[in-house]
Amino acid sequence: MNITEIKDFNAPEIDFFARTTENQLRTYYGDRPGLFITESAYVTVRALEAGFEPVSMLVETGCMETEAVPVIEALEKIWGKEKKDSIPVYIADRELVTNLTGHKLVRGLWMVLRRKEELSTEEFCKDKNRIAVLFDVVNPANVGAIIRSAAALGMDGVLLTHPSVDPYTRRASRVSMGTVFQIPWTKAGFEESQGISLLDKLRSYGFKTVAMALTSDSTSVDNDEIRANDKLAVILGTEGTGLPDDVIKASDYRVMIPMQHGVDSLNVAAASAISFWELMK
Repeated sequence: MNITEIKDFNAPEIDFFARTTENQLRTYYGDRPGLFITESAYVTVRALEAGFEPVSMLVETGCMETEAVPVIEALEKIWGKEKKDSIPVYIADRELVTNLTGHKLVRGLWMVLRRKEELSTEEFCKDKNRIAVLFDVVNPANVGAIIRSAAALGMDGVLLTHPSVDPYTRRASRVSMGTVFQIPWTKAGFEESQGISLLDKLRSYGFKTVAMALTSDSTSVDNDEIRANDKLAVILGTEGTGLPDDVIKASDYRVMIPMQHGVDSLNVAAASAISFWELMK
């Protein structure tokens, strides 16, 4: 292994981990796919198994014989011994790592990986029958949880509007338990994400749109008529404000989850899991 011990907070070798924002990583190569960081061995191995190319790794000194082991094994299995031995591995004690990252490393390990090209909306929608559409969902924990539910409950993919948070942010990928690397997803373009443009495009691809919204004409999500459609796009809004009115009105269906005890709604991540389960039946 190409191991370097880091003792100086300002060491340039750890700029990606200490002094580069996630947005800067995402746009690191300009118009080409950039970089992202994974946290923990479990999530990192999922990314490697999905074919993402490793760039460098930061490990707490005490985790080289524990947390780093499955990652090193995956590196050699997937990328070969020569590649594994060439990747810079930076080790540092816990205090320095905590100072440079602002918090303790999740399970003591981070890895920088290269992104892949994202599909266009049209390419993404090909051969898919059930997709989740995240409309301006900006909370990374919610995005990660929704993608995890979509993967677990059999959805074919997740389409995000342009303002939605990047699923490869550290928190989103961690909350998803690495499923952001196991289920297809892509982001719609800026223009596609304006108003009801994305709904019109989805209809042109043969999808019926299902808005999760509490309106006077909302039907229960366990609806056989809706389930009978060959292609469904389940549209979920951001926490708090939900979906815009024009999106709700333009959707083919409006559905809600029946509530009790005076509760009017669920967190969007919890609601997504119930919706996926019902609409996949």
